Amino acid sequence: MSAFSLTSKYRPTGDQPEAIRQLVEGVRRGDRLQQIYDVITKNGFEERVLQEINNYVKDIQDGKEDFFRFNLSEHAGLCKGGSPLIGASIVACYATASITASCHAEGREGGPANWEIDEHQERLIEQWAKAANLWEDNSEQILIAEFGPKIAQGAEAKVYYRDGQTSVVKERASIYSTTQKALDAIVLHNHLFPETAMKVIGFTRDGDGLFRVVLTQPYVNCKRLATKEEIDEMVFLKGFHDNWNGQGVNYISDRLALEDMHPANVFIDQITGKPICIDCIVKFVK
Repeated sequence: MSAFSLTSKYRPTGDQPEAIRQLVEGVRRGDRLQQIYDVITKNGFEERVLQEINNYVKDIQDGKEDFFRFNLSEHAGLCKGGSPLIGASIVACYATASITASCHAEGREGGPANWEIDEHQERLIEQWAKAANLWEDNSEQILIAEFGPKIAQGAEAKVYYRDGQTSVVKERASIYSTTQKALDAIVLHNHLFPETAMKVIGFTRDGDGLFRVVLTQPYVNCKRLATKEEIDEMVFLKGFHDNWNGQGVNYISDRLALEDMHPANVFIDQITGKPICIDCIVKFVK
């Protein structure tokens, strides 16, 4: 019998090529992540599946397994983000692969749009987080009671802090095209700026139904806001250069892009006197 071959005029777009590559490589290797994808497909997030995910997360944290999205140095940023971040990243990757496979099975031209991928990732992460006791409804009142009043709110995050604490707590919404990319951004921030590493502790939806990641981050005693020159020097030492003729707040390296690196996101630390990035947009170049 000759080998089976499927030919289609449709071409994958957006996140689909990466999702297809994951599926193909997983099947070829028979790897553990593909096995987890399979048990989620068959059994959802029942107790046995949660344990499979938890075991994989622990092996990633112990250095026994690698997570394919990140290189070795970025891997440290993933582990700094805590087991909920790793688990959510696994579920988000599964969501991308599953919705892409479904669309191609239906013969849809171009496959799912980013908004469809994003909604599917949110929905499955919410299901997993509820099953894993990492979900909290009406989290704002709980965070105020446990971590202190809300001291700031922007387009991306609500910030809670009680005087004297060493950390702030944030409810972080996504400003990225997919939830997976928002999770990637936490990993990449931790990789580039470990002094303000974000550690995920749970997930929620706010009063407007907006999906949010709940995380902690070290409190920075701000002496003053950093200057453009100080930010330039800080990111240059990390391998970035200005991406706007020296006039902007965006920077790029061979692998990563930094955006929104304006002084309100970069403080001069009271203790060290050095610039510290508390938040920015960070993503893969490709």
